[in-house]
Amino acid sequence: MTLPHIDLLYSVSGLAVGFLVGLTGVGGGSLMTPILVLLFNVHPATAVGTDLLYAAATKSAGTLVHGLKGSVDWRVTLRLAAGSVPAATITLILLHRFGMDTPRAGHLIQSVLGAALLITAVALIFRPQLAAFASRHRHAPGEARTLFFTVLTGAVLGVLVSMTSVGAGAIGVTVLLLLYPALPTVRIVGSDVAHAVPLTLLAATLTLVGVRLVLA
Repeated sequence: MTLPHIDLLYSVSGLAVGFLVGLTGVGGGSLMTPILVLLFNVHPATAVGTDLLYAAATKSAGTLVHGLKGSVDWRVTLRLAAGSVPAATITLILLHRFGMDTPRAGHLIQSVLGAALLITAVALIFRPQLAAFASRHRHAPGEARTLFFTVLTGAVLGVLVSMTSVGAGAIGVTVLLLLYPALPTVRIVGSDVAHAVPLTLLAATLTLVGVRLVLA
């Protein structure tokens, strides 16, 4: 029985990304997808699908831990999923319909990836200030308004994550801090992690199936 060949550079990249994510808690998609595209010359759609599948596995473990600790607000998770799941499905159907393997689609994914990385960087840099602002203004907006903007946030994340695998953590948590100022940070993080599981699993499945059909 022969073992499959393993490129050590992939393993080293995974180790480095895992180490940084372990230190910071965010950035898996922000780091791994660009590495796959720029360093390993992987097609953008394949890189996104691969990273999404990996994220689905890791987020599942994180959800289990947060769930056992009671640090998941399932109401917030369901509201996010109500927007993200349909948005991700529509986005990937459109990408497959217009040709995911075309240079135009590759350039589009790379452009959206660049924008998502910039937004993620801004969200991470200014998160302490936003968290402080939210703690000073602990009166959440009206229930209907909160529901609307939570679903809208989920829809935006669905588009970004399905196209780039970036944004579910840094951007989602930052927006939730503003929408739910009375909710403890640990529950916001746990709710965002739990929401990422169905989103990344769905997006990974649709992306990789689409790529396989295209390359077949």
